[in-house]
This record gives sequence, structure tokens and C-alpha cells, in this order.
Amino acid sequence: MSLTQRVTVGTSEPDLVVEAEAVRIGTDILVYVWGGTRPHIGAVAAAVPRPSLADGDRTSATASVLTYPGHKEDSVVKSMAEALAAALDTNVVVTAGIHWDGLDQGSIATIVSRCREVTELLIRGLKGEPR
Repeated sequence: MSLTQRVTVGTSEPDLVVEAEAVRIGTDILVYVWGGTRPHIGAVAAAVPRPSLADGDRTSATASVLTYPGHKEDSVVKSMAEALAAALDTNVVVTAGIHWDGLDQGSIATIVSRCREVTELLIRGLKGEPR
């Protein structure tokens, strides 16, 4: 495992593009996610891996979240941080700021799906697997 590993990914579809970059800091991982017309920091999650409560042979994760007032990235950063921490068995911090004006519920669902895609791409990239 490289202590200077950096992985940058983006969604495969050309509309509502979400991008992310992960950087290893020692054995920990820092991820920042952006998209839209005004990328920013809207929420931050810190996750730590732990044994699954349902199956002690599996790794899960627990995250704490800080959300700036008026921002809605909290569920995105929490799910991303927990997925990355569990899959990579390390501490993870994720920050995200994604903004487009006038989104409808369908577009929001698409963005959430794009964030799941980015999470999977990051996991594969950080494990050294082909994307």
C-alpha cells in the first residue's frame, strides 16, 4: 500500500456529473466530492471501521456527520464514508459539496446514484483494481 496514493474518479454519464478524489494520509483516507455549478463544502463525515453488529466476521463502519446549515449532502457523505471505511478497513473522512439550481426529485435521485457509482470506483481504485 502506497502512503501517497491518489485516486480521482468521475461518473460515466455526461449529465449531472459527480467527481471525487481520494488521498491516502498514512493509512487513513481523505475524500472530497464535487459536482454542479457551485462546488463547495456542504457536509463532512468521519467513519471508522468496526465488526458488523449482524455478523462479527464482516466489517461495517460507523460515521459521524457535520452539515453546514442549508446544505443537504449529509446522507451522501455518511453513506460514502461508511462504505469506504468498511470496504477498505481504515478511517475515512469524506467532504462533499454538490449544487445545481432547480433540481427535481428525479435529478436528485440521479445524483445519489452517481455518488454510489463514484464510491464503487473509489473502492476499486484504492484497492488497486481496474476501474
